[in-house]
Amino acid sequence: MNELYQRTQLLVGPERMQRIRDARVILFGVGGVGGWCAEALVRSGIGHLTLVDADVVCPSNLNRQLPATTATLGRPKVDVLRERLLEINPEADITVRQERYSDDNYLSFNLEGYDYILDAIDALSDKASLILRACATPATFFSSMGAALKTDPTKVRVAEFFEVRGCPLGAALRKKLRRAGTLPAKPFLCVYDEEVLPNLGESSSDGSMTYGKASVNGTLAPVVGIFGFTLAGLVLQDLYEKTI
Repeated sequence: MNELYQRTQLLVGPERMQRIRDARVILFGVGGVGGWCAEALVRSGIGHLTLVDADVVCPSNLNRQLPATTATLGRPKVDVLRERLLEINPEADITVRQERYSDDNYLSFNLEGYDYILDAIDALSDKASLILRACATPATFFSSMGAALKTDPTKVRVAEFFEVRGCPLGAALRKKLRRAGTLPAKPFLCVYDEEVLPNLGESSSDGSMTYGKASVNGTLAPVVGIFGFTLAGLVLQDLYEKTI
């Protein structure tokens, strides 16, 4: 393990490295954004990671999702990802839950038991619920907005939720929360991108689960990957700044 993280420790020092190892992180959604986020976290030394996603790998995931290969089609994404992460660090504590987060089962996730709560959920209602529930805990919360309909990776940005502009998902979430009169208890940072391009092709169903998505949109791996890496980077930067 010393060799595995020697380059990380060279940058952050032994005290911060220990803080990274000890951090407890829960990640909701391990598809496009979440899969790359999980990989970056474990490669950087996060030692305790819980992955939550109900979906299985399907053919339409192959263009952008880390768990998706022709060999993993039909398998639960969380199981595929856990195997991969343990191949990187066999000593990592990787817990998986193949289920959908919702406001009906949020108590079962014991959100208060984590240092970081990460949101890479697509479904609007579930995402809104997680925002409210996570912001009511002492944990640090980071969220990914929509990564579809974009081609320019240089436009990926980070801003506080109410400062996110040009993102249809962010606007829909704010509208939903305001209408319900339930705003987040604290500010939180989001990964987003103002670019919104039209779909130029036709969509066909391959049996994939969409869990409340309003629509299925086109995506590119570089943009999705940068969203995921940026989400992981927020955790690591926060740990770096907290440990002095």
